[in-house]
Amino acid sequence: MNTHSRSLLRKRGRHDSGKVSMVELFFDLVFVFAVTQLSHGLLAHLTPVGALHTLMLLMAVWWLWIFTSWVTNWLDPEKVPVRVMLFALMLGGLLMSSSIPEAFGEKGLLFACAFAAMQVGRNLFMLWALRGEGAAQSRNFQRILIWFLASAMFWVGGGLEQGALRTGLWLAAIAIEYVSPSVAFWVPGLGRSTTAEWDVDGGHLAERCGLFVIIALGESILVTGATFAGLPANPATATAFLASFVGSVAMWWMYFDTASERASHRIAHSDDPGRIARLAYTYLHLLIVAGIIVCAVADEIVLVHPGHAETMGVAVILAGPALYLLGNALFKWASNDRKLPPLSHLAGLSLLVAVAPFAFAHQLSALALGAFTTGVMVLVAAWESFALRRVPRTKH
Repeated sequence: MNTHSRSLLRKRGRHDSGKVSMVELFFDLVFVFAVTQLSHGLLAHLTPVGALHTLMLLMAVWWLWIFTSWVTNWLDPEKVPVRVMLFALMLGGLLMSSSIPEAFGEKGLLFACAFAAMQVGRNLFMLWALRGEGAAQSRNFQRILIWFLASAMFWVGGGLEQGALRTGLWLAAIAIEYVSPSVAFWVPGLGRSTTAEWDVDGGHLAERCGLFVIIALGESILVTGATFAGLPANPATATAFLASFVGSVAMWWMYFDTASERASHRIAHSDDPGRIARLAYTYLHLLIVAGIIVCAVADEIVLVHPGHAETMGVAVILAGPALYLLGNALFKWASNDRKLPPLSHLAGLSLLVAVAPFAFAHQLSALALGAFTTGVMVLVAAWESFALRRVPRTKH
């Protein structure tokens, strides 16, 4: 058996070389559970501290998933060792996801150890898989491993502590992991990586991120359906249910109608796909996913309490669409030849800002505010769709 046949890397250049495999989709099922846990956790702890904790856990979950997607962009999931690695990550992901509701309580050490073990273990596997494949990629993952070992100390240290000290240590761990790509994983003596070394298959990474958006939207629909099923049928709940569904459709339309295809084409034909992948998919998609999760929580608030929402409830109803619009605006700006973010998205954000004083003064019911935000999302989706269809697509 020659070296090429033993390689665990994807064979680039074929028409199906960037195809998302069934084992990758199977791996994603763990994150359906994780997203559900996050939305339920935010709803159960609807306070500023609870929102901060949910944001921190989301940032960890997203970072774990997106870095695994980067790895499977290089590795061939049809090879048995790669599948075994993904199955091991699935087991760790289940342990991590199950501990999310008590991550800042009794199960903090379980969450921290599971997360750190997956981050470090995946990079150790990658170094093993890259043996004999070239020094540049091996050095790249040596740098990544050093950064993740540093963050792992803060994760585990935080898991051993309680209260504000745990929060502070985990914030430091998140900062280490999120800063690392922006400084190209610079390590003294090993230098820094370059985006040219991050030879990604743009179509594969774009499809993977699109699938995670679908996961988050699907969880939103499940939450809405389950909540509505347990409520008495009346005009208020029926209106809230309809507004939630239409809002989900608008979110799908905004991302998948043209944006994901255009961004996928751009990264697939870029001279430096690693640069686009780092900004548009690794960082900016976090805002999109966060927006969907917060919208799911907002939909449940409107369904259960259509007549009135507390201040934090109002904040959630406004924050979900705002995060989603902001994330999409920045994603489309970074992944296409735009001088400015889409005007439709900026207009939608302006409308949300304009209604905020009335909302926080409780001059609008939760149902009225939810219907308004749904209207904003529909307006933005329709505006952009109409505008793009008036402009002929550039032939490549």
